[in-house]
Amino acid sequence: MTNQRPRSALWLPLFDELADPATLARLAAEAEEAGWHGVFVWDHVRWREPVREVADPWITLAAMAATTERVRIGPMVTPLARRRPVKVARETASLDQLSGGRLTLGVGLGSDRFGGELAKTGEQLDDRVRAGMLDESLEILAAAWSGEPVRHRGEHYTVDDIRFLPRPVQRPGVPVWAAGFPGKVKPLRRAARLDGFFPVNLEHPDQLAEAVGTLTDLRQGTTSPYDIAVALPPGTDPEPYTEAGATWYLAEFDPGTTLDAVRGALRDGPW
Repeated sequence: MTNQRPRSALWLPLFDELADPATLARLAAEAEEAGWHGVFVWDHVRWREPVREVADPWITLAAMAATTERVRIGPMVTPLARRRPVKVARETASLDQLSGGRLTLGVGLGSDRFGGELAKTGEQLDDRVRAGMLDESLEILAAAWSGEPVRHRGEHYTVDDIRFLPRPVQRPGVPVWAAGFPGKVKPLRRAARLDGFFPVNLEHPDQLAEAVGTLTDLRQGTTSPYDIAVALPPGTDPEPYTEAGATWYLAEFDPGTTLDAVRGALRDGPW
């Protein structure tokens, strides 16, 4: 892992009061002015009651990219198994171009637990199958971002000699952070092949330290920069997580959070 001063981001659910892309664009600009380093958004098509309104993350991120100059942006996380990888390849390249190379792509398996968004839309419910779809999608994205013709025939997807231009601004492509439970080996192995790890349901800094130790072992011989992003409620003491290896703090807000609550944390400034 690289030793760097942790950076801070807002992590916003695009629900109800936060379901307006124009509002989020203004929030991102305010966050940048207040010294935050990133603004990341949830990616869902629905959520359980009482949430009623849901914004699209990609439209929202495009609006945020157009109103900011420095903050990193991205979906945290997008469940690639319910998205077509060729569409994501185009979206990520365009968004990285629009933002001037400020996109980070968070990826994960997704879950049916909180909104039934897989079952209610006929998506794959088997975790192992979605994991295979996720890994195959990541292969396609890496190939697409290279700018070379993509020829892929896998279990889930086919891409027959398509070139994805223009490429993202960032080289060799958009940084990818993989979500996963800290104690699960397979998500850690996936994350070790990518650019960062986003632990889900992190309860204690010791869990993070153990995961960072595993990732360090898995990445032996790799010198590329690597990020560990942890979600913490605003006001949490970040120091134990810094000592455990965190490079990013994401200020975590509940699905029913209000615009005023976000603005209050935003104005308090980053950790």
